[in-house]
Amino acid sequence: MPLPKDQTYTIEDIYALPDGQRAELIDGQLYMMAPPNRRHQKISFALSRTIADFIDKHNGSCEVYPAPFAVFLNAYDKTYVEPDISVICDRNKLDDRGCKGAPDWIIEIVSPSSRRMDYRYKYNLYADAGVREYWIIDPEKERVTVYHYEEDDAPTIFLFTQPIPVAIFEGFKITVVDLLT
Repeated sequence: MPLPKDQTYTIEDIYALPDGQRAELIDGQLYMMAPPNRRHQKISFALSRTIADFIDKHNGSCEVYPAPFAVFLNAYDKTYVEPDISVICDRNKLDDRGCKGAPDWIIEIVSPSSRRMDYRYKYNLYADAGVREYWIIDPEKERVTVYHYEEDDAPTIFLFTQPIPVAIFEGFKITVVDLLT
């Protein structure tokens, strides 16, 4: 939920938040973030580990960053997000503050407080920024919505029990239910 729109916020407002409080900055508006629940964290950790293991096994150069990790989709002061998982293949986008520009692959894990943000706002935000692949993992509905922005296709919806091909890595498939056992 955004804070009142009578003010335009900047990255300095993000850095001024009390320790432990998280928010995202989208077009000058602050959106407070609730702490994730245990299932969310379990999915995030398992996915991060699985992706990193695949990259390592194939001597890839991409890097995996679970939240909290700063992603500045445009100028440092206007839009700041913390995707649940960011995969960045261009190391020139990385600096000590986080990622400047679009990650190649973003995964968001839906929580009750983030549903509208993940499905509506971030879809356009990530498409416009140049993200190549965007997954929305919905634990409540046990499904994954996959967007391949490079191909400009309609989204594909997978159940947790179905293998999901990762478009940015040839031959890589993830079955979410296998990560939860």
